[in-house]
Amino acid sequence: MHYVDSSNIERIGYDSNASTLRIEFKSNKTYDYFNVPESVFNELRYAASVGSYHATNIKNSYSYAQV
Repeated sequence: MHYVDSSNIERIGYDSNASTLRIEFKSNKTYDYFNVPESVFNELRYAASVGSYHATNIKNSYSYAQV
């Protein structure tokens, strides 16, 4: 898990074997997003705005489950 500079997101992580992105929010909710390419994780990790990238490219694009 990597800490990110975001007002809403605390940490992000990626399991390359399962293609699963984990996002831990500052609200203490954690979500796993499934079938996410590693390139999307890297773009999220280095985005100028992690929260905006999540909202635009991940939130409504991948199936997910609260952990």
